Amino acid sequence: MISIDLKGKVALITGASQGIGAQVARTFHRAGATVVLNHLGTPGTTADAQLLADEFNLARTDSASIIAADVSKPDQVQSMMAEIQARHGGLDYLVNNAAIIKDRTIAKMSLDEWDAVIDVNLSGVFYCCKYALEIMRDHGAIVSFGSIAAIQGFFGQANYAAAKSGVQAMMRVLSREAARKQIRANAIAPGVIDTSMAATIPEAVRAEMLKNVPLARFGTTEEVANVVLFLCSPLASYVTGQTIEINGGWRG
Repeated sequence: MISIDLKGKVALITGASQGIGAQVARTFHRAGATVVLNHLGTPGTTADAQLLADEFNLARTDSASIIAADVSKPDQVQSMMAEIQARHGGLDYLVNNAAIIKDRTIAKMSLDEWDAVIDVNLSGVFYCCKYALEIMRDHGAIVSFGSIAAIQGFFGQANYAAAKSGVQAMMRVLSREAARKQIRANAIAPGVIDTSMAATIPEAVRAEMLKNVPLARFGTTEEVANVVLFLCSPLASYVTGQTIEINGGWRG
């Protein structure tokens, strides 16, 4: 029997209060890891993250904690890593999940909409990687969220697609730079995943999207989280610098 056992390991998941991030946290916790749930620090994200941490700690004492930090603010990211170092003595896995979307055509996109998405989705990943590397133990792993948008170039997503393309390129660079400590760095590029955000897509648009997916369905948060877990596990010990597409075969 092959199993993934992360007992004694510490994983930080950014944007972990809901959606895919929460599912990644749940999956890592089930595999035995101690999880640190990063959230933005608003009343809503604080409550959601605390509820999740309480659930984890009820199942296994002192196995989860929450830390508020806006990943687009380097000083907050640096403080978050210092807190993890003080509390856990280091970090084994970093999952860069936090992201925002502000869709608009290039002609109509405001400079603020461009900056906000780049700041969180691209610069935020850079800050988290930069400061996480200072506390990461050897043989760790970093997984950062790219997107099918970086590959397909969806209408109205210039800021989002550019940021996600940058993340995927950044992981290729980081895989070389972090290799001296045997830290692996990969990206994943999810397609359309069944989340509350995907539920807002008009039905006609959803039907059109599904025509491009050979598996004829959208993905689940569990399916994304399972790939993240695999990439951090010893089963992927020779996988680094890659972008793994999780899109049901979308090639449209």
